[in-house]
Amino acid sequence: MKIPFDALTLSAIGCEIEQHLLLSCHPVHFRVHFSTRRESAPSQPPVFCATLRARLKGSTLESIKMKAGDRVLVLDFGGHRLIAELMGKHSNLILIDEHAKVVAAAMWVGATKSKRPILPNTEYFWPPVLKEGKDINDFSSFERIGTLVHSKLRGERPLILNPGFAAGVGAYPIDLSSEFPTWVPRETLSIALENHFNVAIPQALADSIRHGLVAQLERVILARETSLAALYEARDAGGKAALWQRYGELLLAFASHMAAGPAQFETQDYDGTPLTIRLNTEESAKENALRYFDKAKRAKGRMGLVTDQIARLEADKERVEALLFSVLEAKTIHALETLKEQASKCKWLHQQTVSHQGVAERPYEGHRIKELMGPHGSVILYGENSESNDYLTLRVAKGNDWWLHVRGHTSAHVIIRTGGKPESVSREAMLFAAKVAVQHSPQKHAGFVAVDYTLKKYVRKPRGAAKGTALYTHEKTLHVEGD
Repeated sequence: MKIPFDALTLSAIGCEIEQHLLLSCHPVHFRVHFSTRRESAPSQPPVFCATLRARLKGSTLESIKMKAGDRVLVLDFGGHRLIAELMGKHSNLILIDEHAKVVAAAMWVGATKSKRPILPNTEYFWPPVLKEGKDINDFSSFERIGTLVHSKLRGERPLILNPGFAAGVGAYPIDLSSEFPTWVPRETLSIALENHFNVAIPQALADSIRHGLVAQLERVILARETSLAALYEARDAGGKAALWQRYGELLLAFASHMAAGPAQFETQDYDGTPLTIRLNTEESAKENALRYFDKAKRAKGRMGLVTDQIARLEADKERVEALLFSVLEAKTIHALETLKEQASKCKWLHQQTVSHQGVAERPYEGHRIKELMGPHGSVILYGENSESNDYLTLRVAKGNDWWLHVRGHTSAHVIIRTGGKPESVSREAMLFAAKVAVQHSPQKHAGFVAVDYTLKKYVRKPRGAAKGTALYTHEKTLHVEGD
């Protein structure tokens, strides 16, 4: 007898015919049946299979019995017994010795997981469902099926009537062609089972891959939609910059005529259109005007970044939706694996949700760290204040991530995620990140601004320095245009 990974190779005494008996304790595809082919043995078999080889090689299979007509088979090798418990997700293969002590098992079951643990050198007990009214060590309760086994080994037709299988349904020992249009008759039930599982197992694997991909891609699409909704709001706000600018100008023009503390100011636009300007009652007319000027300035300053992010996220969402359609249409495991690899390369798997400006809704322990989608799918992070800059640089960034900062001035700390491959970051992504650093610094309105970049491992914070302070070496410099 030879024991490969999951099958026993059996030869009847005085007969040259070999049969391969497949035993599987898969939680879904559990089964025992003869196989028409020999399963390939791995170069390094699992411990369980290696133990079977050591203990059973050259042994004689004396009998195969089924416990009380239930889902437990015992293969008796005259000293050792191989027990196949085919009970759904609790299926297992267990080797016991002549003293009913467990020698090996496909899956060990600890005392914390079951009231009937399966552990080395412990006594084997039958599953609880088989105990009622029977002596658990009484083998007389087994139904003998040895006649069927020996007839199969000698090539004789087994005593099963009209076996066959139906795709997507299963294999049965009786003719069910009247029930299932896809019914295919087979010579033996084992062949029918083998044909069924040859289709069912790859299909189940494909369905599992498809389900996982669909779930992740739908989450990415939802994240993009959430991002775009907030970006559209930001774009609409940017479109009001001219109106807010006029509000400020009109408030300054009529400041001397305004009463103190009004909630709103009624006036006319330059073309005579009536206007109602809402005011902060705790501020003077001049302060309200300056607030509108600042609001307009910030809205205009965001427009470039907002427009860029809208274009990137809309294009990315379309690509994700196209891939999702391909996943739903894919028929083979190979096609699904190829699509999964494509999704992984595009960084769509295990994506975080994102908010406006393509910013991920990650908690970062409450720190104000924003995430943007840069060119070629790059991920750009930046801090909104000195405390978040510290956290981003010292806690979030990895050693081989790129770190950027406006040279000689205060600015946001900007990080480009590299996945440990800094050389893979494109120049377009580097320029985009440098632009982010400039836009979040007092130099954003300058003509050309110098931005230093280096690997995060060359950045440190001096002991006792203020938050957001950083010293760095090995830097290079980019020059980008301000707004």
